[in-house]
Amino acid sequence: MVFKAFIKVKKFSWVLVKMLEGKAVVRETDMPELMQNHVTELACQALDLHEVSDCQAIARYIKQKFDEAHGPTWHCVVGKDFGSCITHLCGSFIFFRVEMLEFLIFKDGKDFTESKEVSGMVQKS
Repeated sequence: MVFKAFIKVKKFSWVLVKMLEGKAVVRETDMPELMQNHVTELACQALDLHEVSDCQAIARYIKQKFDEAHGPTWHCVVGKDFGSCITHLCGSFIFFRVEMLEFLIFKDGKDFTESKEVSGMVQKS
């Protein structure tokens, strides 16, 4: 009886760990919620398909899938430590973390009347 209770506790603990593993933590975004959910789901899929050390393959996967779903041209940066200064279209920016990697996804802001510049993680109008 004690043995069965111990297994249930261990199994329950394992389920909690699996639920937390691979969860995206959004640092900053101006993206609609459905788009946020889609891109974080793609990031988790990319991590399942590619080695964590292959940031280029992970970024390529996310960019291609996001271009297909939301039209071109999206940009994707993946890594453990990087700086950025970008201009993006309003409603197209997200910066988040999954496990040990940071993800920056945005659509180019060529029309400056509808874009924001982001330097580091501070937005300027």
